Amino acid sequence: MQGACVTKSAGMRDVALLAGVSVGTVSNVLNRPDAVAPGTRARVQAAIAELGFVRSESARLLRAGSSQVLALLALDLAEPFFIGVLRGAEQAARAAGFGVLVMDSASSAATEATHLAMLAQQRVRGVLVTPADVSGTTLAEFARARIPYVLVDRDIPGGIGCQVLVDDVAGGAMAVAHLIAAGHRRIAYAAGPLESPQYRDRLEGARSAVAEAGRGVELVVLPGTRADVSAGRDAAERMLGLAELPTGVFCGNDLIALGMLQGLFAAGVAVPRDVAIVGYDDLEVAAGAVVPLTSIRRPATRVGIAAAEILVEESGAAAGQHVHRELVFQPELVVRASSLPGPRPGLPSPRPS
Repeated sequence: MQGACVTKSAGMRDVALLAGVSVGTVSNVLNRPDAVAPGTRARVQAAIAELGFVRSESARLLRAGSSQVLALLALDLAEPFFIGVLRGAEQAARAAGFGVLVMDSASSAATEATHLAMLAQQRVRGVLVTPADVSGTTLAEFARARIPYVLVDRDIPGGIGCQVLVDDVAGGAMAVAHLIAAGHRRIAYAAGPLESPQYRDRLEGARSAVAEAGRGVELVVLPGTRADVSAGRDAAERMLGLAELPTGVFCGNDLIALGMLQGLFAAGVAVPRDVAIVGYDDLEVAAGAVVPLTSIRRPATRVGIAAAEILVEESGAAAGQHVHRELVFQPELVVRASSLPGPRPGLPSPRPS
């Protein structure tokens, strides 16, 4: 009867024996190589290569109490904004010698709780999180693990961590003020789900711009249940059914704006001659649309860099002196053809009714 072949992996003692050094020296080569003389370090590294030694990360975590990994728990990785945040977070983490583990709550509080519990068990160094549970209950439970976290693009009641936010109220006001300045007096807001604080904040900003303009300007709110291209087409259909068609539309994000553009184009409504459109996020596809979209740019990469840098600081050697703080980035209006006043050459004209 043949027995199973079992290969025993090499340990630190085996490396130390082959290199002729102590186990402590092997540990220093792995964790503090600058503290070991170059010749000794070379012998240990050669022994590691010869034996195929791979250190146990779980054992190291038990000793150190945390890892070299930050986590990003995004609200919805289908939203390009979070890809920009991830790009920035990875840049900052890499500069500090860390990696980034990415998770997606899919806007589910239950999924968020499961992911946070897993991250606590793995003793990640810290978490960048856009909370799905806006009550703060899930994060309050996670805080018991004493792992630092930074809120990204979403505030919660009673939050005890640092926050890196974008001023979406200012962004909404900026978008609608631009349409008002172009002469529009009946403006629609094609929102994403108003349960989301971001879309509510943009609505608050839109209303403030209307109030600032005074009498004679009207805002029509078209709530949505999604925030994708199909939601924009649906909003266009509902808007076209209104007794009086708005001449300007502020869309909750660029995907909604693209769907709005498609819906209006299919109905023979010219953009921007008949209806002007402003999106939000300034995705790459906004500039490349058949009618390039005016949009509100959120500095996603800068948000990711700042949030990760704060997390590295809070989880580092000077964590005891860390003071929680809030950083708020301002959005920027990027004007393109979709909101420029007057007829635009080469754009489709309405079909005769």
